[in-house]
Amino acid sequence: MAVKIFEIVETLEFVSDIDGEKDCLMAQQGPHWFNIDVPKGSGLKAGDKVRVIVERAE
Repeated sequence: MAVKIFEIVETLEFVSDIDGEKDCLMAQQGPHWFNIDVPKGSGLKAGDKVRVIVERAE
């Protein structure tokens, strides 16, 4: 069972194309920020609200 460490709910500031293979999601709002690469074609865009959950897998 995974143990939840932290959760961020933020609005994406930008989504960048990485070599035509990945989308880079970034938010730098509030006290926390994240930058995550996801498979290309995620359909996400700046202004979309996302939830990022950090868990420790067991």
